[in-house]
Amino acid sequence: MKGGLRSARRAGTGVLATPYLIGTALVVGLPLAGTAGLALTEYHGFGAPVFTGTANLRRMGGDELLWTSLRNSVILAAIVVPLRLVLSAGCALLLTPPTRTVRAARAAVYLPTVVPDAAWALLWLWLLNPLYGPLPLALEGLGLPSPGWLTSPWGARAGVGLMVGLQIGESFVVALAARQLIPARLYEAAAMEGAAPGHVLRRVTLPLLSPVLALLALRDLVMVLQITIVPVLLVTEGGPYYATLTTPLYLYRRAFDYGELGYASGLAMMLIVVTAGAVAAQILVLRRLRLL
Repeated sequence: MKGGLRSARRAGTGVLATPYLIGTALVVGLPLAGTAGLALTEYHGFGAPVFTGTANLRRMGGDELLWTSLRNSVILAAIVVPLRLVLSAGCALLLTPPTRTVRAARAAVYLPTVVPDAAWALLWLWLLNPLYGPLPLALEGLGLPSPGWLTSPWGARAGVGLMVGLQIGESFVVALAARQLIPARLYEAAAMEGAAPGHVLRRVTLPLLSPVLALLALRDLVMVLQITIVPVLLVTEGGPYYATLTTPLYLYRRAFDYGELGYASGLAMMLIVVTAGAVAAQILVLRRLRLL
């Protein structure tokens, strides 16, 4: 009887998953296969692609701007992923009680995520403007040195990191849901034992939230490595001195500024491999720490 129920459930799951699998194959699988094919060619959008084998791969090995963009992407990920994780978890812990004020604060935390990327980037272009931007002027009023938000390499990286790192809407919602699933009786027992808030945070809340936070870190790593093109393109254009030239932006320029669609396809496949390798390394570390 139980075996028949399991078989029926598997069959039902397969039927329900079929449209999703077909859609994934059409939307993701076919373009990915086409990109992999173009990566082996020299193609400029006019005429037929010319098969060149591994020529694009050999070209990547000596492409200094490619390695610069990869290094910048890693630096940006090192800034953004911890920032987003701390902000989303911190806001989730602070905004757990369902009061009217807390509901308004939750909406404020989520709001930057629904703002179009272009509008968000232009807002930060004004905020970080070295001449009349509110943030440099505020630092000047406090007597603090400005890092040169858009004029120095590390200042530009910090500005882009802030711009991308403050869009924590989805991560905040997931962390908040995970916090609300923690049984209230655990906190009641801790209160009866006289546990300090810091002890409860370290021994109860964070250990129970750690699997969810680990998954959010994986998701943010993929996002930073793949889709940071809009803020960088509109705010810094990859400068100053290529300090914010990320791999997606470099790929975009090769494809649409120079028309090297074959080489750009190779860059796209390389970026997929690099992202998969980074995620695999992160999973290994998280499993070793028993967070996954």
